[in-house]
Amino acid sequence: MVVASEPLASEAGLEILRAGGNAVDAAVAVGFALAVTHPEAGNIGGGGFMLVRLARGEAAVVDYREQAPGAASRGMYLDAQGELIPEASTVGALAVAVPGTVAGLALAHRKYGKLKWTQVVRPAIRLAKGGFPVSYALSESLREAREHLSKFPESRRIFLRDGRFYEPDDTFRQPDLARTLRLIARRGPEAFYRGRIAKAIAATMKKHQGLIKRDDLKHYAAKLRQPLRGQFRGYEIITVPPSSSGGVGLIEMLNVLEPLDLGPPESFQSIHLIAETMRRAYADRAAYLGDADQVSVPVAGLTSKEYAARLRAEISQAKAEVEVHPGRPSEFESAQTTHFSVVDTEGNAVANTYTLNGSYGCGVTVEGAGFLLNNEMDDFTARPGTPNMFALIQSEANEIAPRKRPLSSMTPTIVTENGKVRLILGSPGGGTIINTVLQVLLNVVVFKMDIRQAVTAPRFHHQWMPDRLGLEPWGFSADTVQELQEAGYQLDYRDSIGLCEAIEIDPRTGWRFGAADPRGDGKAVGY
Repeated sequence: MVVASEPLASEAGLEILRAGGNAVDAAVAVGFALAVTHPEAGNIGGGGFMLVRLARGEAAVVDYREQAPGAASRGMYLDAQGELIPEASTVGALAVAVPGTVAGLALAHRKYGKLKWTQVVRPAIRLAKGGFPVSYALSESLREAREHLSKFPESRRIFLRDGRFYEPDDTFRQPDLARTLRLIARRGPEAFYRGRIAKAIAATMKKHQGLIKRDDLKHYAAKLRQPLRGQFRGYEIITVPPSSSGGVGLIEMLNVLEPLDLGPPESFQSIHLIAETMRRAYADRAAYLGDADQVSVPVAGLTSKEYAARLRAEISQAKAEVEVHPGRPSEFESAQTTHFSVVDTEGNAVANTYTLNGSYGCGVTVEGAGFLLNNEMDDFTARPGTPNMFALIQSEANEIAPRKRPLSSMTPTIVTENGKVRLILGSPGGGTIINTVLQVLLNVVVFKMDIRQAVTAPRFHHQWMPDRLGLEPWGFSADTVQELQEAGYQLDYRDSIGLCEAIEIDPRTGWRFGAADPRGDGKAVGY
């Protein structure tokens, strides 16, 4: 089973599974295919996290998060008066962090794959060279991004056809990207980080006043990390560690909610208890989370049951708290993104989330290479206490430093029951990612929905600051909305929250059930 945010990428993964590949082979194929068919977020110019759980029980995280260039500095996005320079961290080459995707997919394949590297990259090459029919969703996405992409001639040429916008069913061919992918297929990550592609990246950076040099690419490395593990009502939660805040936040919230009676889904009781838990977890995210390779992050304290009990005691049963502050986890501490889920016939599972950060990243395309670059530097704290593009407040723990990885909200997660995989899930959505994963997980485990219902159900979001509760504009009763307002919540309505692509495995029969989020254009495929 493969579930991805774009149907042709899902089919690419299925092709690899049918050819005898395992879940990691298929995931690598999906990752490269999305770089062709879903340029808004699919990428080789960004980074992310792959969570692998083998059928025999071994689990690992491939951390291929981008990192700051060697020339990056703490105040690089501030003017002489200490004010943020508009768009400096979001638009153009100065916003780019060193990409990790190619290194990460290569590391995962080398460690866990079965098929040859050239075989798993082949579907993406075919899609780039031969082209594919433009979907309505891609056509509209490119139109919406025209102002952003038009700022850079190479992006305007490739993605906007110099103003002759792609219409649904037009064929989108990307010969430059096809050549890049062929180089990667032949020479692996060496081509990207040391060879001809590295030279093209460095030249584009120099032309557009970016900071990345060939030495930055040469010294980038994806890392294998131990996943975070939590327990919730008899289920094991396997998720990602820092530099993502997602796994810490997810386990912290599940710990708080574990003994509580949440009532029916979409009721005032469930929304109130979950929203108050979200507020506290996001306050802690703002205060404590960063790249654990460079700063001290109190992971054990934030994810301890004892700390959760203290937070739980704060939550009022009657109204929204007036103020929430970051807690003291040290007391419990010892001395536009896309997601896809894959499971193979043996039971090996992959949850992968990767990103360019904003839609179409920084807008810059590597000249002659055909791929967009990220604007991941905006995920750092440009100035403590000032919101980033997702309105997230962050602290000194996430300040810019050379070769540091910015804080992320990506939350690829696998849930097991009695030693067997039960759920594989994750989501895009910036700051809403963690809460999307939380709610889909609760929908299955607590509210006993099947995976299609769990992914489709209406969602809400609270991230501490701004102190507002976001609701999708459907699925919540007028009475519940009134109760929330009377309890003191300031409500916002959002067209959609998250885009979860998930797989559920029936513990009795072993049947796989895939659910592509109906908020998007994805597809679940299997055989």
